Amino acid sequence: MKIAVCDDDMATREHIVSLIKEQIQDAEIVTFGSGEEMLKSQDDFDISFLDVEMEKLSGMDVAKHIRQEQEEKGSTRSIIIFVTGYDKYMNDAFDVSAFHYLLKPVNEEKFRTVFERALKELSVTEERTKLYILVRNSGIQQKVYIKDIYYIESANKKVIIHTSEGILESYGKMEELEQMTGGSFYRCHRCYLVNMEKIASYSADTIKVINGDELILAQKKYNDFIRQYMRYAKDGGVVNV
Repeated sequence: MKIAVCDDDMATREHIVSLIKEQIQDAEIVTFGSGEEMLKSQDDFDISFLDVEMEKLSGMDVAKHIRQEQEEKGSTRSIIIFVTGYDKYMNDAFDVSAFHYLLKPVNEEKFRTVFERALKELSVTEERTKLYILVRNSGIQQKVYIKDIYYIESANKKVIIHTSEGILESYGKMEELEQMTGGSFYRCHRCYLVNMEKIASYSADTIKVINGDELILAQKKYNDFIRQYMRYAKDGGVVNV
């Protein structure tokens, strides 16, 4: 696990590092005194603690850069936790799907609770990277990892699997794939089965996934979708909305 602590105040950096080490000893922790320094490293981090207010490049700017890069790569969003002395930026934190927002001076008990939840979410994500389904593509049985699937679409007797590695076509039934993919997927329409980990936003009739595609959300399924999505999030599922 790789963790970044980016804050222009050395005392705060050292405090956060000590709190992290209380809960996990084998993580690689990298500290940065500025947003520019962190971006210059070009490292990918599982968890990033970012000070919102820093000179030149703020933590919010760093977070936007991280999210843009992850969206371009089609990769799962990492965990971002803001640390700041002001609560006026809380609404902006939602725009970059921040995991949490900690106020300075950092309350140690609050930190432990938030960090424990973050570790749980990472654990769930790691377990999901091992899951896969088998589909027949061009006469060949092929392994498709759940983590790579954006959504599955039905077209006549075929199913079209949209993944970060490309598009696969196979003969099959949506009902069978619904059972194979498990509770982290939702049948938002008779023609679409969406990976909830890949949802970027949603409205009353549309679900947008992180690769930019928009899927139909059946009107009669909206309330059930909200319930299922909230349950998925509560159980530690990755949320990108």
